[in-house]
Amino acid sequence: MKKSLAELIGTFSLVLFGCGAAGISGISATGPAGIGLLGISFAFGLTVVVMAYAIGPISGCHINPAITISMLVAGKIKTGEAVQYIVAQFIGATLAAGVLYIIESGAPGFMMNEWALGANGWGPGYLAAYNTTSAFITETVLTFLFLLVIFKTTARWGNSTMAGLAIGLTLVLIHLVAIPITGTSVNPARSFGPAIFAGGLALQQLWLFIVAPVLGGILAALVWKGVFEDFVSA
Repeated sequence: MKKSLAELIGTFSLVLFGCGAAGISGISATGPAGIGLLGISFAFGLTVVVMAYAIGPISGCHINPAITISMLVAGKIKTGEAVQYIVAQFIGATLAAGVLYIIESGAPGFMMNEWALGANGWGPGYLAAYNTTSAFITETVLTFLFLLVIFKTTARWGNSTMAGLAIGLTLVLIHLVAIPITGTSVNPARSFGPAIFAGGLALQQLWLFIVAPVLGGILAALVWKGVFEDFVSA
């Protein structure tokens, strides 16, 4: 239960700070210029860094179902524990999206537009309007690379002291590329929470942000187990 609660809190924090930065501080219609793409990227990445050191010793700080499933495929977590992690992650993300909705609805003239609360998406009307193929490839490949970094930095011969920083900075780089394409998910829970409240196209497109990151995570686990794990452990 302590591990699941840690995952819930970690995922809650990721959505609250990351999606909050995108929805509240990313662009300001009436005040100073928002924090922009770079600021949003660092909001997500720095949250992972902070949570890695805060809850990493408790649960490993997955805070992402794609990571948990990848670790399951790689044999680093048991099925029962993985299910508990995933449930906790989705609950944490949904609670955070609810808190964001309450906060954002307090602004004058608030409206729940398509892809509100930092929801992920693609196609006409969403940021740079990339198509489904671009969105799917982006989410799959970037999740794949993200998991390879996680496997290596948390391996027996990795630098455990610096692992949280390396993983967080990798997420910053991922966001710098993917925000114009999909808003950047690489995390089904991060996409689920905002989509539940935003509804509409955000909810209709949610399937991609579950399937593509999980696929990328599974591929990374297979490559790690089949190619790199023995080499790193030698």
